[in-house]
Amino acid sequence: MKKTVLFLIGACLFSLISVAQEYKVVTVVESIVPMGLGRSRLIETKSDVDINALSTERTDGKTSKQNEVSRNDVKVDEFEETKLLNFYSAIGINFQNIASNDAVITAKIMELSKDGWKLAFVTSAVESDAGKEDGNGIFITRLFFTR
Repeated sequence: MKKTVLFLIGACLFSLISVAQEYKVVTVVESIVPMGLGRSRLIETKSDVDINALSTERTDGKTSKQNEVSRNDVKVDEFEETKLLNFYSAIGINFQNIASNDAVITAKIMELSKDGWKLAFVTSAVESDAGKEDGNGIFITRLFFTR
């Protein structure tokens, strides 16, 4: 009987520990606009968000109450912004800028790791320069951490 009670207490504690996880997303935006005209940043939010206050439900697949949620309610005021360098310089791809950005991103990962965060997974996407008439584009990477 004692073993059963101890086992149940241990199982309850383990389930509480495994459920109580935190997540963090760090976003890296690297500009591919030539001549240093773009803005490249590493962004980490410092605010909590009430997801339920920003969400609505559709019951018929068409009617939405999203117009009742103000865009200002979605925006957070507290975030950390770390400057990065753009991929392109006046003459093309700048490999020193890429290496510098890698060093900054690595430093951020190491800082979060020291604070107990573990890198869980990474996603990335690109909106590249569409040619002579475009001149715009970004490379975005999202780093997902857990602890």
